[in-house]
Order: sequence, then C-alpha cells, then structure tokens
Amino acid sequence: MDEKDKNIKPNPCLLCGACCAYFRASFYWAECDDETKEGVPVDMTEDLTQFRRVMKGTNQKNPRCIALIGTIGEKVFCSIHERRSSVCRAFDASWVNGEPNERCDKARAAWGLPPLAPEPLKTH
Repeated sequence: MDEKDKNIKPNPCLLCGACCAYFRASFYWAECDDETKEGVPVDMTEDLTQFRRVMKGTNQKNPRCIALIGTIGEKVFCSIHERRSSVCRAFDASWVNGEPNERCDKARAAWGLPPLAPEPLKTH
C-alpha cells in the first residue's frame, strides 16, 4: 500500500447497510431495465403503485433489500450498485458531504449502530 492509499477513507456504507434494511426503496417505474437500458433489474422489484416500483424486500414490516449482500454493521455491498435506483443514489451517509443525515442516523440506531461522526480536522 502506498502513501496515497493510506489517506483514502473507506466508504462507511460498506461497513453498514442499515438503510437498505430499514427503509422502503421506492422509485419511478421507468428506472427499471424493462424501460431504461442498464436500469434497476425489474425482476428485483415489485409494483407499489401505478407509477412506482419498490425493491423486493423493502415493502414489509422488517425490510431488507433483495440487492443487499452481507452482514449489517460488519461488511455489506449492493449487488446492483451501478444499476441502483435514484432514491438509493440520493441517499448519503452522515457526514459524507460535510453534513449529518438524520435518516442515516435513524437506520443505524435501529440496528444498534452509533451515528457516524464527522472527520476530525487535521492540523499540521
């Protein structure tokens, strides 16, 4: 590992996954691959309304997205990351953009995980 790699902070979502097992992931129906090339795989969704689809597994009492692989709070990944929906693309972990995300904190708390903390300021 060179010096450059040592300064790269891992994506906190790869150690979490709580949002994928807490929220319903619903989005406009045309984001699926039956309408949009390289879109969300339609076989991983179900109809929610006439104009919205939902990721299978997220529209139930104890949600868990069908695309989530791994153990929440330890190591996870999205099996369709490059093809994920706009609702998933728009969800940022707390402090990724310098601000907390109350929804991220709420999902983490539901899984017994502490909220993410901002990066400490570096002084030289």
